[in-house]
Amino acid sequence: MKDGIMDVPTYEDMLVAHERIKPHVLRTPVRRSAYLDELSGAQLFFKCENFQEPGAFKVRGASNAVFGLNEDRARKGVATHSSGNHASCLSFAAMKRGIPCHVVMPRTAPQAKKDTVRRYGGKITECEPSTSAREAVFAEVQARTGGDFVHPYNDPRVIAGQGTCSKELVEQADGLDLVVAPIGGGGMVSGTCLTLSTLAPETKIIAAEPEQADDAYRSFKAGHIIADDAPDTVADGLKVPLKDLTWHFVSRHVSAIYTASEQEIVDAMKITWKHLRVVMESSSAVPLATILKNPETFKGKRVGVIITGGNVDLDRLPWLT
Repeated sequence: MKDGIMDVPTYEDMLVAHERIKPHVLRTPVRRSAYLDELSGAQLFFKCENFQEPGAFKVRGASNAVFGLNEDRARKGVATHSSGNHASCLSFAAMKRGIPCHVVMPRTAPQAKKDTVRRYGGKITECEPSTSAREAVFAEVQARTGGDFVHPYNDPRVIAGQGTCSKELVEQADGLDLVVAPIGGGGMVSGTCLTLSTLAPETKIIAAEPEQADDAYRSFKAGHIIADDAPDTVADGLKVPLKDLTWHFVSRHVSAIYTASEQEIVDAMKITWKHLRVVMESSSAVPLATILKNPETFKGKRVGVIITGGNVDLDRLPWLT
């Protein structure tokens, strides 16, 4: 127990997770672009978690949770609710361990993400596109299956696993002044806080969020969690609210939360596809959108940018709809 919150993960938990998941995840590369450096006025170091086998950083936390289960708990498998990337990553980890995975997904989740879940053997139950609906349907699914609940972000095992990403980043790009990551529920940002507050405390952490799903920004300003039930944004991976564990890290270690409009997000996604030459999803474009929108914060700085995922429906690219 710490500050009234159960099981706050520690830096040592992250180190254990790092060793546990080594056989199951990639040490993803860091990419640079002279054009994007010139455009932003900063030195940008893009950590490409979109290169993970399931296409997202969430394979780190999912693998830590799945491979940390004892044999008795693992027999019943795992279960979760997710808009897509956590579902596919948990299905991937469960497939590698040979255990069942049940996921509740919004019916509006991108087809590409549903296809990925099924490819890895995950069993999908669809729900209406709101936080309350998916939590209610999930309660029914878990009661029926008995699977170990691996929350998409409000889980100490998941946060410790996500923290391994920034451990790699600071080893690959030394001396970063800032690290920017997208924020929805706050799993990646919390993992970044967990790691950098010990490993590189001088590095500031900035979270990036869509204007149309800005509950983390409003929570940060208010000093307490403000949760929206069903925000509407092109950044489909950032629609969920903060929870107690992620708020613990965000409220203590994040320096600022910046927001970007829908058009700014789409423009940043398009620019990055063209000039960084990697496939990234719209949620992953939010950090660059906020960097370009707030040049005074980033000018002349060494900035780590976490590209969180690359699972995109190529038939429905946002600049073509």
